[in-house]
Amino acid sequence: MASSLTKDSARPGTPGSEKTFFGHPRGLATLFMTEMWERFSFYGMRALLVVYLLSGGPDAKQGSMGGGLGMDLATTTAIYSVYLSMVYLLALPGGWLGDRVWGPRKTVTIAAVTIMAGHLVLALPGGQAPFFAGLALVALGSGLLKANISTMVGHLYDGPDDPRRDGGFTIFYMGINMGAFFAPLIIGTVGQQVSWHLGFGLAAVGMGIGLAAFLIGTRNLSPQSNLVPKPLAAEERTSWLRKGLLWLIVAAVFYGVVGFTGHFTLNWAMIPLTVIGLIIPAGVLIRIKRDKELSDVEQSKMTGYIWFFVAAAVFWMIYDQGGSTVQAFGETKASGSLLGFDFPSSWYQSLNPVFIMALAPVFAWFWLWLNRKGKEPSTVAKFAAALFFIGVSFFFFLLPLGMADGDTLVSPMWLVGIYLIQTVGELCLSPVGLSVTTKMAPAKYASQMMGVWFLAVTAGDSVTGLLSNPAVGGVDLSGTGAVAVEAVLAALAGIAVYMYRRKVKSLMGDVH
Repeated sequence: MASSLTKDSARPGTPGSEKTFFGHPRGLATLFMTEMWERFSFYGMRALLVVYLLSGGPDAKQGSMGGGLGMDLATTTAIYSVYLSMVYLLALPGGWLGDRVWGPRKTVTIAAVTIMAGHLVLALPGGQAPFFAGLALVALGSGLLKANISTMVGHLYDGPDDPRRDGGFTIFYMGINMGAFFAPLIIGTVGQQVSWHLGFGLAAVGMGIGLAAFLIGTRNLSPQSNLVPKPLAAEERTSWLRKGLLWLIVAAVFYGVVGFTGHFTLNWAMIPLTVIGLIIPAGVLIRIKRDKELSDVEQSKMTGYIWFFVAAAVFWMIYDQGGSTVQAFGETKASGSLLGFDFPSSWYQSLNPVFIMALAPVFAWFWLWLNRKGKEPSTVAKFAAALFFIGVSFFFFLLPLGMADGDTLVSPMWLVGIYLIQTVGELCLSPVGLSVTTKMAPAKYASQMMGVWFLAVTAGDSVTGLLSNPAVGGVDLSGTGAVAVEAVLAALAGIAVYMYRRKVKSLMGDVH
């Protein structure tokens, strides 16, 4: 059915169409704009998140704008980590809803509306209640959108062998980084220097523009994106609704009792979410690994994949602190001026996307150049390099940490260096991880494995959340001791992956 639709649809944006977007189907322009504005809203809000939570609190920068939630750095880091872990965890049910219930196109529409509503709720004054409600809506919408919009990019092409496919995804990911680059410069500036809630409101405007672009351009998308690939049977739908309502009632009753008895604190929500963020990734991997329908070769590949998954979790645990621990250091301990030009600390979050846009073509060329010489590093070696670089970034972080004594403010160039090193590590791991996930996926779980890859981010951020939470780990992740331990952990993990590279390669079978 899907193939006949693709073959017979001679309309703009589908394969065989004469009108193109840089030589690609017109539908790519629609998805590019949607994703760019969604990332604009997402990264704009994220750039404000930590500084808003800290503002007015004991760890806030002296003389900074008040009006935030006044939390300490440990609680702020835990909240930030739980939020990110949930975004990536919810990508799994988001993909399932696209496959079984609504189809990718409808799921993306619902996701965009949910994200916009979340930012609008964040823009409301009123303290913690609207803030956490808005944050939950943004996380839910982002999870729904993440897997489905990428699926629709794939629908624009004539299968995996279409020569334009890789280039199309490259253009699409440029949209992600363009949105991520401009967001802190605009939303961050307004939020930090004019009004927090106006900044959150601008994020809602950004998502609104993305939603409008999507709805206007749906005629250019492949008809396949409007189909539900594996619709639920009536009895399955009833069963899922019954289970969902049961769990919803249990949660409502439990938290209702906790709230009415006056025992509710933020940790009644945060600790269960961080534990879930560890249990679900482990449970999913164990379920796949114990599936007796997998062949011996598939079982071997899954064993090898677990190495990559654990390495990625360690990487993301440290990398994502670029938006929490490192961002907080930039807000409180780094000078907000460079060459006589003053800027808000949220601008640091624009460094990673601009480095990605500058360095990604260089890395792509470098790997091809090494490949022609027969010297391209293996996937295992690239993962080891990623862990090495993320460890180096925190060893480097120790220098400004040691210099920022008392009221001494360090140069913002120290943070530029940290983000540059982390981006080099990301380019060694993220594209390679996406590729190896598709190559090592058992046939039975081919459509689910991309969601499994995202769970490595969930696991890494959940560990950060538990460590930083004052009620659980109580670790000061901004202290030199914790930063040094994390740097050593990443370095040792990189060495371990490299030392066992032959064993992992043997488990990978024909995947290189």
